[in-house]
Amino acid sequence: MMQERPEDLPAQPEPQPEPQAPAPSGSTTPPGSAAQPTPRSAPTPEPASQSQAHHQPSSPPRPENAPDSPYAAPQPGAQPGPQPANPYGPPPAQPPAQHYAYGPPPGLPPQSGGRTGAGRAVLWAAVGAVVASALWAGGILLFLDPLGDDPELAGYRARTNLCSSVDYTALRTEYTEEDDAPTHNALKHKALDQSYCSISLKKTSSSSYSDAYLSVQMDLHKETDPSAEFTALWSEYHQRYEDYEVEEVSGYGDEAYLVTEDTTSGSSTGGSRAVILAVRDGWMTYQMSWSVYTTSYETTTPPAIGEVSRWVKSDTRSTLENLRSG
Repeated sequence: MMQERPEDLPAQPEPQPEPQAPAPSGSTTPPGSAAQPTPRSAPTPEPASQSQAHHQPSSPPRPENAPDSPYAAPQPGAQPGPQPANPYGPPPAQPPAQHYAYGPPPGLPPQSGGRTGAGRAVLWAAVGAVVASALWAGGILLFLDPLGDDPELAGYRARTNLCSSVDYTALRTEYTEEDDAPTHNALKHKALDQSYCSISLKKTSSSSYSDAYLSVQMDLHKETDPSAEFTALWSEYHQRYEDYEVEEVSGYGDEAYLVTEDTTSGSSTGGSRAVILAVRDGWMTYQMSWSVYTTSYETTTPPAIGEVSRWVKSDTRSTLENLRSG
């Protein structure tokens, strides 16, 4: 039961509420409800974790010279003691290897089979250009030299026994006796085929020795063109001996030279005479040589150089025809 206040007691003033701070925006305090007064006391300290997060440095300094520092240099004469625990925690873990989405890391060779489609296209384009250039160059060479590496032998063939193809009918006008055993030899090689024949010439069967000598040689050059060397050898043959004379003749292959020598001076007691006809037809070279010593003739003089030259030219023409046929 409430007690009534005595009439003579003065009325007590009602306590006035303390002014409240305006509620922050977004406050969920319902309208009409009284805000709770904030007690006036010491400010609440922030949590240790937040305070350290705001004020603690990212990495504590390492006192190099502190005696208890693990980084302090050892003092002379000091005994090594137990190593203190690392105050900075365990070492950080190594970062995982990075994966490169566009190939191996810089500085490493590319993996085998790792060419991209664009790389393969560039490679094939380069290969195609090289092949095209080679085919173009080969076509030009083929156009300029239809035979390629084939030798120009002009239809001549190597002979094992060249003597069987030598025709010396014109010379037998002077040397009627036939040689029954001429000498011959042959050489076959991938670069050169060579055939040689030597025939003894006699005026009569009563001759004790050969009155003159005839030699024929044919060379088939199968890897090198002999034209330059042939020209140098026979066009300048007179440089070897002062008594030799050289004359270029036509009608025999690509080029031909007639070489003559006479040291008898019209005397039958000494000296010698010689006639050589050298012919080049393509990569075939040929020479027919006649030679005589005046001492070989017992009673007569050797035939004149001009006459023998006609015989040699005639026999060379028929012999070359034999070497191209059969």
